[in-house]
Amino acid sequence: MAKTSESGAFVEKFILPPTSSSQQLPLSGLTFAVKDIIYMLKHGNRFDVDGYVTGFGNPDWKRTHSAATLTAPAVLDVLEGGATCVGKTIMDEMAYCINGENIHYGTPTNPCAPDRVPGGSSSGSAVAVGAGLVDFSLGSDTGGSVRVPASYCGILGFRPSHDAISTSGVIPMAQSFDTVGWFARDPAVLNRVGRVLLHLPNVNPVRPSQIFIPEDCFSLSSIPSARTTGVLIKSIEKLFGGSILKHVNLGDYVKEKVPSSHHFMAKGNDHAYNIPSLAALSSSMRLLQRYEFKKNHAEWITTVNPNLGPRLSERIWDAVRSPEENTGVYRSVQTELRAALTDLLKDEGILVLPTVPGDPPKLQMDLASLEVFRARAFSLLSIAGVSGFCQVSIPLGMHNNLPVSISLLAKHGSDAFLLNLVEVLYDTIQEEAGFAEKFTN
Repeated sequence: MAKTSESGAFVEKFILPPTSSSQQLPLSGLTFAVKDIIYMLKHGNRFDVDGYVTGFGNPDWKRTHSAATLTAPAVLDVLEGGATCVGKTIMDEMAYCINGENIHYGTPTNPCAPDRVPGGSSSGSAVAVGAGLVDFSLGSDTGGSVRVPASYCGILGFRPSHDAISTSGVIPMAQSFDTVGWFARDPAVLNRVGRVLLHLPNVNPVRPSQIFIPEDCFSLSSIPSARTTGVLIKSIEKLFGGSILKHVNLGDYVKEKVPSSHHFMAKGNDHAYNIPSLAALSSSMRLLQRYEFKKNHAEWITTVNPNLGPRLSERIWDAVRSPEENTGVYRSVQTELRAALTDLLKDEGILVLPTVPGDPPKLQMDLASLEVFRARAFSLLSIAGVSGFCQVSIPLGMHNNLPVSISLLAKHGSDAFLLNLVEVLYDTIQEEAGFAEKFTN
């Protein structure tokens, strides 16, 4: 099946105008795209018209499902905020991968690095923003599906606090972790979209109280520290002074404060390339995610036997055939991690992380060679996933002609604080990143 638009971002293009023509609305004049996991009617909130069929990244899903009978609240919010929708975007099949490759609809072209994957599963949404086709886009993030493509495509990507935005009208992947996230190139647009989706008033930015830099997490990254933490530290020192910068060993902290995670500690040589306590978080998250995915979709998969891409088929069928789980210990890990990180960060604290552990992988890269990269990536991504904290990926320019990023996390419910902080920091970070790029490339 051929790609249907510029950069291969869209699976279907159309115009869905805002629900009001007022120019005073916060998103007036902005265009957006929607990941093909979200239900939409063809006239926004009119229930007397047909809806679009939500494809979930797979033609057999689209063939066996009816048109939407509702528009997801998240889409209605931005339409009512004054934005215009211009289409639905390609995604990984059943949201089950973070690479962004789709054998059926084609792989959207990474605007920063055409020979690299765009990241997924919200691949088309990220590419549409990165290529300048829309002002912002909506995606979903369960295990990293907004944060990863934002990093790979050199744009901003926001995963909100879990349950902060309704996921009604979004095909579930794993409800314990599912969120509706969004992408933008401009931090002011990121903030405005966030305030509409989160139903937040405009408030003045608040100075962060502490900014924690976990050196052990950055040791997992192949990107030189001068291009990541070095850029952030100089920006913080310029804007707030260096006294709020703190260093922490996050792996040790999690090991001590999240005892239920010990149940998921790997035995063997994993320690050589990962942080054991964070790998345990990732393992607990992956198992609960697989359990919920099976509950949501096993009946359809076993009944239809869909044509799945070879890279995903085995993993999806493994999930379907996995044994029943007692989820109690997973819930304990979630509860303990949220409490531990809340205690660490308190009200206006920030945790800094690599969004991903290195460069975007090459297209069609052998999965075996990605094993260490993926394990490290999910260890980092699971921190926000398991805790339910909000996280934003911020671009830091290019290193060796490939995009670089850094992430900021804030405690659950601190989305407005984090969105404001990004807007305050952004220009200074880009200036420092430009200096670093000039002297390290």
